[in-house]
Amino acid sequence: MYKGFKMKLFAGQEAEYEKRHNELWPKMQEMIHEHGGKNYSIFLDRETLTLFGYIEIEDEALWAKGADTEINRKWWDFMADIMETNPDNSPVAIDLHPVFHLD
Repeated sequence: MYKGFKMKLFAGQEAEYEKRHNELWPKMQEMIHEHGGKNYSIFLDRETLTLFGYIEIEDEALWAKGADTEINRKWWDFMADIMETNPDNSPVAIDLHPVFHLD
């Protein structure tokens, strides 16, 4: 199973966003894997500051549980100053409808 979604950066935060992800905390990496996430990529459209995320997950329910982990909440708080977020600091993420896939 795979998911595609989009998020939005604040202007001027492109380099900082990339830096923070290049230094992704080991505990955050572990949480992603423990909740069935793998082959995770994020792409940036520099013209619109839209981020496109792609991740393969084992199970939707298991993946959703990762949002409630302490490390994930800390990551959301850490990222809230550079991107659009909801009141709980979760990123504003819009799921994208898959229209084509080729293995």
